[in-house]
Amino acid sequence: MFSHLQNFSLKEKKIYFASDFHLGAPSSEASKSREKKIIQWLDSIQSDAAAIFLVGDIFDFWFEYKEVVPKGFIPFISKIQQLREAGIPILFFTGNHDLWMKDYFTEELGIPVYHHPIELMVNDKTLLVGHGDGLGPGDHSYKFLKKIFVNPVAQWLFRWIHPDLGIKLAKAWSGKSRITNSEKGEDRFLGEEEWLWQYCKDLESKRHHDLYIFGHRHLPLELEVGDHATYFNLGEWVSQFTYLEFDGRKAELKKFKAPAEY
Repeated sequence: MFSHLQNFSLKEKKIYFASDFHLGAPSSEASKSREKKIIQWLDSIQSDAAAIFLVGDIFDFWFEYKEVVPKGFIPFISKIQQLREAGIPILFFTGNHDLWMKDYFTEELGIPVYHHPIELMVNDKTLLVGHGDGLGPGDHSYKFLKKIFVNPVAQWLFRWIHPDLGIKLAKAWSGKSRITNSEKGEDRFLGEEEWLWQYCKDLESKRHHDLYIFGHRHLPLELEVGDHATYFNLGEWVSQFTYLEFDGRKAELKKFKAPAEY
């Protein structure tokens, strides 16, 4: 189920994790403002980043036709290209909003795209990293829809729709779930009903990981998983601007504040 990645050995540098930028939502103006803030964050971590993990729903919608990709996001894409040219590894994960990412970022920027959680070793710590959609108990309707969305035949049929119409339809569908945390009640901790936390606990009983790192939930969380493991949820960048910093020993959730906000 999991992909394995080569080890990272950290000395003076750190690994950064962020998810749920939802670029493109809820409007072009709001997205561009958020995009500038994301670039400021990337600027701020560039000097000490050993790697950057972008853990799904980076785009509110992304579908790759064979010869066409969604327009926009040039400042963000230019920034991650600059980071790659500086030798910083960047890893993309698909989320439920951008699960149709294929090979564009890999071929153009040398950025691998992962569609499932991956395991990796950092110093002597074992990490499991993924977006988190479709994991854990419940949410059967989404799990059913995801099987359709990732079905090769369904994707082949969608590619026959002209991109102008196909992307418009997909954005309309995506917009139905484009809602703030307060409106959806996602800022409320669900206790034992936190399905990703339950997933981590179930997996930990079978296979140990020091850190479980997921997005999707839209709520920054740091929760114990047994005696020797921790589950982190990365939150989101529509209103919270949270990310995880890991130096090989300690993982810490942080909130980014642009220079003008200090």
